[in-house]
Amino acid sequence: MRTHEELFNNLQQEMKRGTLVLAVLTQLDEPQYGYSLMGILDEKGLQIDQNTLYPLLRRLEKQEMLESIWEVEGNRPRRYYKISTLGISVRNDLIAEWKSLNKVLGNLIGGEKND
Repeated sequence: MRTHEELFNNLQQEMKRGTLVLAVLTQLDEPQYGYSLMGILDEKGLQIDQNTLYPLLRRLEKQEMLESIWEVEGNRPRRYYKISTLGISVRNDLIAEWKSLNKVLGNLIGGEKND
């Protein structure tokens, strides 16, 4: 039997996973490498593990929503990611969908009574 905490943690993780693409796309108007992107997201309240972020970045690049370039700083090569034209278009649609869904959920949750 699952506990409340186990169920909540699984559902919370599932909900967060569904928002990561939009969160990442909103922060890549300027080129960022993975670690710097993790820091930006963390500063804004969204913690993401590198084992989640890097595969997501590669997937978004494969889907042509991101572009990447390698740059060498010091002796260290870094892969920088930036949102593509397609990514901007998809991001705009996702933002509109997010706002619509947020409004609906606000109406549903707002109607909830706390006993």
